[in-house]
Amino acid sequence: MNYDFKELAQLYKDTLLNDVLPFWEKNSIDWEQGGYFTCLDRAGKVYDTDKFIWLQNRQVWTFSMLYNRVEQRSDWLKIAGHGASFLAEHGRDPQGNWYFSLDRSGQPLIQPYNIFSDCFAAMAFSQYALADGEAWAKDVALQAYQNVLRRKDDPKGRYNKTYPGTRSLKSLAVPMILANLTLEMSWLLPSEELDRVLDLTVQEVMNDFLDKERGLMFENVAPDGSHVDCFEGRSINPGHGIEAMWFIMDIANRRQDAVTINQAVDVVLNILNFAWDDEYGGIYYFMDADGHPPQQLEWNQKLWWVHVETLVALAMGYRLTGREECWTWYQRVHEYTWTHFADPEHGEWFGYLDRQGKVLLDLKGGKWKGCFHVPRALLMCWREFSGLVV
Repeated sequence: MNYDFKELAQLYKDTLLNDVLPFWEKNSIDWEQGGYFTCLDRAGKVYDTDKFIWLQNRQVWTFSMLYNRVEQRSDWLKIAGHGASFLAEHGRDPQGNWYFSLDRSGQPLIQPYNIFSDCFAAMAFSQYALADGEAWAKDVALQAYQNVLRRKDDPKGRYNKTYPGTRSLKSLAVPMILANLTLEMSWLLPSEELDRVLDLTVQEVMNDFLDKERGLMFENVAPDGSHVDCFEGRSINPGHGIEAMWFIMDIANRRQDAVTINQAVDVVLNILNFAWDDEYGGIYYFMDADGHPPQQLEWNQKLWWVHVETLVALAMGYRLTGREECWTWYQRVHEYTWTHFADPEHGEWFGYLDRQGKVLLDLKGGKWKGCFHVPRALLMCWREFSGLVV
């Protein structure tokens, strides 16, 4: 394989602007009742009309971000505003916590049982406020962000099913998303708060969740960062670990911290060496750190977001460090990802493959997959390879 940086940048740009975004623009906007449809079949037909708050917010973020960072297209801003107004009216309970899902008309279906709806609300309304200059959108973003900070140590609160005091665990998902969210919110936050939260999140991710002996990122650890020998305590989510590392690289690059950048690259490479399926190709979804059977029955599926986030991490790692291992792995992951997930016939990308790489579900969107990981990764890889063109 011999990839040219300029050609790669063009590939990602063309796929984003001429394939993936048009798919969502054409098929996902609910012009009648507000917000977006995310449950789209292979050809883009709506097969379920429930609206999942974190995916609604992610789509507001995507179109706002493109307006802010790519081109100030009025149609992108209109789509973002369409979702933002629906969410501002229907998305929160009376206490300001963001629901998990609504029906098509905006009536709540599932309670605000964790903070990820709030995380993506803060991201979405921050970008939308930046795009449209709306003061009310800034207020929504800051209120959601404060929700996240308030609830980060007990993300599920009264909805937590675990028995208190027996086996306390904390999840990588919270500090890793807080790291990325805080960077997204940087234009709205006082510099002291920005630096304080970034310091805390980087320290927690790289000290508590990173097993320095194995070089792997654990999904769950005890509150003091120690390992717990149980299903959850041995769980490795390769995609989460790799995505977290490009968040860390992004922060470290802002601070010109080459040591942390290289440490994050080391972790990405360690995870790939641990989690790559040598027989069929692709990255496993879940693994057990000690080689025991994982509790997740879908452990050996190959998922879209795991692979596109890995492309971002490797492209960023290579641009920032020039390390040959990043480029070697990038080419390997690129080949697998583009030949298995992209759908040239109907547009957008498949989300779920079996271990052998066959399409398991040919949907383009659902309860968990929406307009977020693919367009974000395409934009970031376009930018990373543009930065490598001499």
